[in-house]
Amino acid sequence: MKRKLKNILVTGGAGFIGSNFIHYIFNKTDFSGKIINVDKLTYAGNLDNLVEIDDKYGGERYFFEKADICDFDKIKKIFEKYNIDTVVNFAAESHVDRSIFGPKEFLQTNVMGTFNVLDVARKCWREEGKEEKLFHHISTDEVYGSAEEKKYFLESTAYQPNSPYSASKASSDHLVRSYNKTYGLPATISNCSNNYGPYQFPEKLVPLMILNILDEKVLPVYSDGKNVRDWLYVEDHCSAIWKILNQGKIGETYNIGGDNEWENIRLVHFLCEKIGQLRGRYKDYYKKLITFVKDRPGHDRRYAINCNKIKQELGWKQEVDVEEGLEMTIKWYMNNPEWVERVKSGEYKHWIKKNYKMR
Repeated sequence: MKRKLKNILVTGGAGFIGSNFIHYIFNKTDFSGKIINVDKLTYAGNLDNLVEIDDKYGGERYFFEKADICDFDKIKKIFEKYNIDTVVNFAAESHVDRSIFGPKEFLQTNVMGTFNVLDVARKCWREEGKEEKLFHHISTDEVYGSAEEKKYFLESTAYQPNSPYSASKASSDHLVRSYNKTYGLPATISNCSNNYGPYQFPEKLVPLMILNILDEKVLPVYSDGKNVRDWLYVEDHCSAIWKILNQGKIGETYNIGGDNEWENIRLVHFLCEKIGQLRGRYKDYYKKLITFVKDRPGHDRRYAINCNKIKQELGWKQEVDVEEGLEMTIKWYMNNPEWVERVKSGEYKHWIKKNYKMR
């Protein structure tokens, strides 16, 4: 049975996955309702990602509200103003390295922020018509810890977070589950593998390596480079979320993965070779930039997701092969140098104030 989605609140909608999700809804689905984007606009939140959407739908079907999800009163006013029936909770601090050096901010946003939005939903959504409401929480495979060789994360896998970031996400997952079990709040959770694609902030592995290769800067690789990750193209992630919003079973968790495992060093080699090919360099030209650096504390060795459940129950599947997706991502960054420069310099914040009409 397909839900009747009308007014979707997207928290963290100016971030990497959130902004791609908003693009996906307007460009790839038959959704005819309203999207309300709530974002605090921290360093990684960038309204430049959504200028095209605002130009086409702003003020009628797309609305932006600058707000911190930790501000209960403001979130409650937004719920009431737009009569929110669906929440997609992307808002989170998400960089593991940053969590190691500053864990408090991760606990504040990822745990207390999620609690605030949950509690607003609980108080605003009455029993009548609750079957047409949904709180969907976006999480990560990192909550499961490090996968043993030849084993895969299932939805039933015990949580073993190894970084402050993954611990904060594990905590928020448990909160969402508890609100469903205790208060009957209609909620679902998804745990995804490593995303990549357009609009990703340059601190993450794929854009960092792409941009450093283009600038011929050092390519820092942790330890021996043999840490394994499962890579998921961001649009495939968005299509999975859309399936869950429309058909997902209340109270369930769904793993979303790319069904591939790449060692980090293999990924870096591929990016070096592909950019070399696109720039007319010889195959190994950029590999000289690779520098192995001291491993970070609590670095999980391997992530590997089994996502059979969402495939079998909801009919989802990946559409983008990892090599195809990485090439598309490389070309996006090469073709959008102005976006890259604004993000790297912080100038986009000034550009937004000048060019983006706040509504």
